[in-house]
Amino acid sequence: MGKFRRNRINEEMSKELSEILRTVKDPRVSSQFLTILRSDVTPDLKYAKIHYSVIGAASEEEDRELRRGLKSAVPYIRGQLALRMNLRITPELTFVRDHSLEEGARIEELLLGETVQADLRRFEARAAEEAARMQETENQETEDEYDD
Repeated sequence: MGKFRRNRINEEMSKELSEILRTVKDPRVSSQFLTILRSDVTPDLKYAKIHYSVIGAASEEEDRELRRGLKSAVPYIRGQLALRMNLRITPELTFVRDHSLEEGARIEELLLGETVQADLRRFEARAAEEAARMQETENQETEDEYDD
């Protein structure tokens, strides 16, 4: 099977899972704001890893309960996928939490922090001084050329 077809299946599965997860009645899942980031289907379409993220601060206990809720909802989710997607085999689903959004927010917070901003101001001041020094040197060389 071509990679192009698998990519289309991955995209369609992510889209459908986002809609299906809204209909899950398990309070462990429905009380959280889940975002499906991507799905990775194996070439034989038997297995799929679903990468998700949780918006908002979730404690370790809430995260554990969410994983249990997702695991218990897998039969329902697979059944809904089978109805919505025209696949010969509905893949077995494994949910994997993706921390990339949280890491990105943490990095952005660090970059906007006072120490980094102070370093940027010092760097910009040093660059401006260097540019002024170079301009002064160029002006001096130009004057020397005209003096000759």
